[in-house]
Amino acid sequence: MLWRMVRAMSAADGSNDNRVTRFALRPHQATVLGTVRIMAGRWRTKSVEQSIADTDEPGTQLRRDLSWWHLAVFGVSVVIGAGIFTVTAATAGDVTGPAIWISFLIAAVTCGLAALCYAEFASTLPVAGSAYTFAYATFGELLAWTIGWNLVLELAIGAAVVAKGWSSYLDTMVDLPNGTIAFESIHIDWGAVFIVALVATLLALGTKLSSHFSAVVTAIKVAVVVLVVVVGAFYIKPSNYSPFIPPPETDHAGSGLDQSLLSMITGAHTSHYGWYGVLAGASIVFFAFIGFDIVATMAEETKHPHRDIPRGILATLGIVTLLYVAVSIVLSGMVSYTSLKTSPDGRHTNLATAFKANGVHWASGVISVGALAGLTTVVMVLMLGQCRVLFAMSRDGLLPRPLAQTGRRGTPVRITVLVAVLVAVAASMFPMDKLEEMVNVGTLFAFVLVSAGVIVLRRSRPDLPRGFRAPWVPLLPIASVCACLWLMLNLTVVTWIRFGVWMVLGILIYLGYGRRHSVLANRRTEQAAREVVS
Repeated sequence: MLWRMVRAMSAADGSNDNRVTRFALRPHQATVLGTVRIMAGRWRTKSVEQSIADTDEPGTQLRRDLSWWHLAVFGVSVVIGAGIFTVTAATAGDVTGPAIWISFLIAAVTCGLAALCYAEFASTLPVAGSAYTFAYATFGELLAWTIGWNLVLELAIGAAVVAKGWSSYLDTMVDLPNGTIAFESIHIDWGAVFIVALVATLLALGTKLSSHFSAVVTAIKVAVVVLVVVVGAFYIKPSNYSPFIPPPETDHAGSGLDQSLLSMITGAHTSHYGWYGVLAGASIVFFAFIGFDIVATMAEETKHPHRDIPRGILATLGIVTLLYVAVSIVLSGMVSYTSLKTSPDGRHTNLATAFKANGVHWASGVISVGALAGLTTVVMVLMLGQCRVLFAMSRDGLLPRPLAQTGRRGTPVRITVLVAVLVAVAASMFPMDKLEEMVNVGTLFAFVLVSAGVIVLRRSRPDLPRGFRAPWVPLLPIASVCACLWLMLNLTVVTWIRFGVWMVLGILIYLGYGRRHSVLANRRTEQAAREVVS
């Protein structure tokens, strides 16, 4: 009987009834059933067929309006943002030197390997939630919750950081003061609140409308990036490329919790310049690529997901890699890398620094406009991805199910409002300068599980129709896992400690709420109870 119950609770069920029927179980049967539920619950997987069937559940349906072009626009709009306008110059000056474009290539290759795995998963399982949904179908509920919790870390903190950066750019252009409420010690960044409220309104009005707005703004910032490359190319001096990889500077070595985990393990003295610097730079500029995976979160809103999701993901990565490498080559050729170092008072350099050094002052204003436009769409798409992940988790019962209700326009308005409030509070009231690396570690962890999941699903469900098949499986997913783990090792020790605390908090929330309210668990409890009674 015990084996029958385990098999019943582990099998993929096709029921759409989310209620748990009350069965008259004898005391010993109820005890055994409860024990089996605890044993089997954490590893229960949600079948691909059930995941797709749940997309038709009344009241939680998303509208299918998007093509691959809309997906590429969303992808490019979120990836081209803070990274290309700010991270590039500071990383070249402080960490890599002129070899910054090699760091971009390393990060791009890592993302490319993961992108192929995402493309296969999304074409096989076109359901909102991205890596969370993929993990649910392969590794089980506990790891699915864990990866969803990490996506919350990636997207929520990322949106808050970028919203604060948007407000900073606006302040330099318009000179708007921050507001103060009630207590003198509490200050509200009104610029951050404004941009979060604006994009949340657009998201609530419809994904297609958001895509059209994003397309216009993305065209502006891509034009600015192309202008930077074309104009900057006329000021390149070959002498600025020497030394291509500057010798390591031991006086900048990190120590204790501020050094990279790789440095601590290997005893390396520094991650500033030299080849260790190039590798560390790849882990930093990886932040500039974050967001292409958000394309997969919109699979449920795509007209032809089996075809369009892979196209959208790969088009996004190809376009942004070309632009990033071009900008980094031009930037490091315009000025010496020593001119791009962070100043003693902590002020970071950016793209405008190189143009000012060459007397092209008009370009600074253009770059500021491009940066403001770029950050706008980054906030929008990060919040969109966050809403879709929480939507999927709520529909599965791991978070309160009423949050998954959609409005007349086919968007999860309740979740959109909730995310907007949380991001606005975080961006306007808390310092964010220490949390960027946490965004990276959460994203890389998601990439690891998605890449490994391709291998698992190929073996467990070879019969599934796949609109796109990643090449060279299992070698390519294994290479993706190794590359992501390598970049994770180059993040600081304190980042790993914070990541561990975040993970523990997430598991406690799952054990306290998600495990008991899981829709999948309730379905299988009902099925197992029927077998016991029969």
